[in-house]
Order: sequence, then structure tokens, then C-alpha cells
Amino acid sequence: MADDPDEGMLSWDESVFRNERVFEIDYVPEAFLHRETQMESLKYALKPAVRGSRPLNVMAHGPPGTGKTTAVQIMFGELQARSDVRAVRVNCQVNSTRYAVFARLFEGVFDYEPPSSGVSFKKLFSQVTDTLVEDDEVLVVALDDVNYLFYESAASETLYSLLRAHEEQGGARIGVIVVSSDPDLDIIAELDGRVQSVFRPEDVYFATYDEPAIADILEERAKRGFHDGVLETTVLDRVAELTADQGGDLRVGIDLLRRAGLNAEMRGSTTVAVGDVEEAYETSKHVHLSRRLQELSESERALVTVVADHDGERAGAVYEAFDERTDLGYTRYSEIVNKLDQLGIIDASYADVDGRGRTRELSLNYDPEAVTDRL
Repeated sequence: MADDPDEGMLSWDESVFRNERVFEIDYVPEAFLHRETQMESLKYALKPAVRGSRPLNVMAHGPPGTGKTTAVQIMFGELQARSDVRAVRVNCQVNSTRYAVFARLFEGVFDYEPPSSGVSFKKLFSQVTDTLVEDDEVLVVALDDVNYLFYESAASETLYSLLRAHEEQGGARIGVIVVSSDPDLDIIAELDGRVQSVFRPEDVYFATYDEPAIADILEERAKRGFHDGVLETTVLDRVAELTADQGGDLRVGIDLLRRAGLNAEMRGSTTVAVGDVEEAYETSKHVHLSRRLQELSESERALVTVVADHDGERAGAVYEAFDERTDLGYTRYSEIVNKLDQLGIIDASYADVDGRGRTRELSLNYDPEAVTDRL
């Protein structure tokens, strides 16, 4: 009897995925591998909150995709099971001003958003701290991607308000975890002296995963996300290798697994092949770029577009094109250049110009086509 030509092919109602949700970026895994030391350090710092005292402050830092946010989410899940501890994570990419941070804290304490206008920061601040004292609760705040507060020059005033809350409202107990993925940011050195004097955080570093650790973590994710037999070891090893090539950013590997699975389904196959991985890699390797571009304001995206069109040109020439597009002044232009440079989207290097001193040349850190496609 001839082999069935449809063997190994998906039917219309079949999928290679057991649970596709496992491959989404914000999914919190049941098994959190290769971060035992960091979890113990976080637990040590936060344990006083469980006893009703102010917890130790924490500085969690390391390259992108090394488990910092996941570690905080797991710890906060445990803390929120207690009635006397409030744990609020603030995404500073989205909430990059002191007022926006405290608006999210207000929402975390009261379970509804504050009015969109007409409420001063002082009133917002006092409502949060007064309620914490009245309810005898400890508040633990995670400023995730705190580097964005630094880019907007809002980090010192935000931390000062949090760390000095007990002076404004006696009995307020607030602990702060700052989470940063910017390897060039020296958090302590960039803070005002008045903040440095009270911010003495526990240092918790999340190193880049090596390739064996990447393979372990992705294998665990694949077991939960794919049906049995969908992903062979050789294919998983290739995913781990490509992830390591992108600085060990696990977000690349997780996205790569999902897209490779989708590619297999497009072929109608019940198994993921190396070719599915290679095809998906062209998109997945830019997953961090896509996320950064999504969080930019309209004017920031406009400057990225202009730099893509004038890659490698001097800052003055780029500003002329930017001014035509946005009508924004040079001061705001310079601020946006600095932010995009800090984010790693562009490179703003100084170069000597004959007879004119030094000027900056602006260029993209990514392939211009990859950037414009994602914009």
C-alpha cells in the first residue's frame, strides 16, 4: 500500500500549538529557570513587607530579555496574595513622568483610574499615602524600564517623592524596585544627590543567559506551547543558537518559536523544520526594535523616519528635514536625538568638521529598511 500523501499534514481544524499563549511576551512561565540567585535576593529584600515593615529598595538591572520583569511579576504575585501588601508594577516606557507614575500607583491602590484632569500631583500623592496609612498597608513599587524616566529627566523627582513619602505622611511604608535594561546607564550616578543619600538599593544583576541555559528555557516553553513531537531537538538547538547570536535576549527566542510554528502551519505541516526557523528569524531578530518603536511618540517616530532618509548626515541637515516635517524647535529636536541615542535606535556620534569644530552625525543602528517597515 502506498504511503498516505497526507501523512504529516495538518487538517483544517488542527494546530501545532498546544497553548499559543505560552509564546506571548508577557506570559509568566510556571517554571522560572536559571534565576534562583536573583529570586533569593529579591525575596530577601521584600521579606520585611510581609512582616509589615518597609522593604529594602532594589536595583534590578541587566541586558534586555534576561528575566528581570518576569522575576518581579512572580514576586508580586506572591505578595499580592497578602491583604496587607500592595504591589504595583509601573511600565515607565508608557508612564515616563512623575505624575503618570503616581497615576498608576493611584490605580493600583484604589482599583480605578484617577480623573484625567483637575487633580494636582500633591493631591494625588496625598490620597495614595493617606490610604496606605489608614489601611495599614505596605506598598511595593516596581519602576519597570526605569531608564525611560532618566531619558525624560523625571527619575530623580519620582524617586524622591517615593523615598520621602514617610516624611510627608507619617507611617507611610513604601519600597521601590527599579528595573533597567540600559547597560550604559549608571543609575546611582545619574540621580540627584538628595536622592542618592536615601536610595541605598540591593543590587540584583541579571546576566545574559548562555546558550545551554537558553536551550533549557526554550525547551520548557516549547513543551508547554507545542504538541508532542512538533519540535525536534535539532530545531530547538538552532533556535537557541540564533537567540544567543542576538545577545541572549530570550524575547527573540520565544518570538522565534511562535513564528516558526506559524510557518509550519502555513505549510500544513505537523512539525517545525529548521527552514521555518530560518524564515522566522528575519522578523524575530528585530522584536526588541519593534517594541521600542511602538512606544515612541509621534514626534520621536518622525525623527526616526527622517534619520532613515538622511542616514549618516550631520545633525544640522537632519534638523532642517525634521523641522519641515514637524515644526518643532531645535531644543526639542536635541532632546529627542539624545533619547533615541540612549535607546540605541540611532547613533549620534561627534565628528570633527574642518574649520567648524565638532558636530554630531546621526545614523541608524539598524538596517533602514527594517526600521521603516516597522514604523
